[in-house]
Amino acid sequence: MNPEELLTTLQKGSSKKIQETLAAIYNVCIEQKERGVNDYSYTTIARLGSGRGVPKAQSIRNSSGAKYRALIQAFADDAANMPSTKNISKKELDWIEEIQNPKQKLLAKIMASQLKEAQKIVDEMIPPNQRIDIYDHKNVSQEQKNKSYKLTNQEVRALSYLLSDEFLKKWSFKATEYGEIIDTNNNVVFKAATLDALRKAITFLT
Repeated sequence: MNPEELLTTLQKGSSKKIQETLAAIYNVCIEQKERGVNDYSYTTIARLGSGRGVPKAQSIRNSSGAKYRALIQAFADDAANMPSTKNISKKELDWIEEIQNPKQKLLAKIMASQLKEAQKIVDEMIPPNQRIDIYDHKNVSQEQKNKSYKLTNQEVRALSYLLSDEFLKKWSFKATEYGEIIDTNNNVVFKAATLDALRKAITFLT
């Protein structure tokens, strides 16, 4: 259950005061997530939410704050499952910081981190000074071509995730009839025909 779903569940049957407090905590945690800061300690959330309906840290720790702790923990767990962006240098983040939309900025940081990690793996697989020959496949059999172009299971899972409802829901994205993905402000995240290209890749390269 993601934090938004948990918020709805926790608010059901709660008093109006608790519902408002849960909403205030949720908004502060969302801001932390959009900033890419994975600090969801009670002290931090209470400090950031001071004067905005978020109770003091001690109140969150009390037995009456069980619902508040559950909601904050949901954000902490969600952050723990997301790829780290600590391995990206400040220089590499410069272009990402120019992105205005917080969700797109966070997604870009994660994708940049994943790309750097993938490059690190490639570098480790290829020893220094090793000769790498590039073939144009003109004299390669069709069977060899088909085999070399096939996607690995990991690659298929990665592409399938970009097509999944889970991915769209997580980032509040929406797919259009043109095969593009847009955000809540109708800004294009993936250009037209991107989804069609991913489906073709999965269909014909597996």
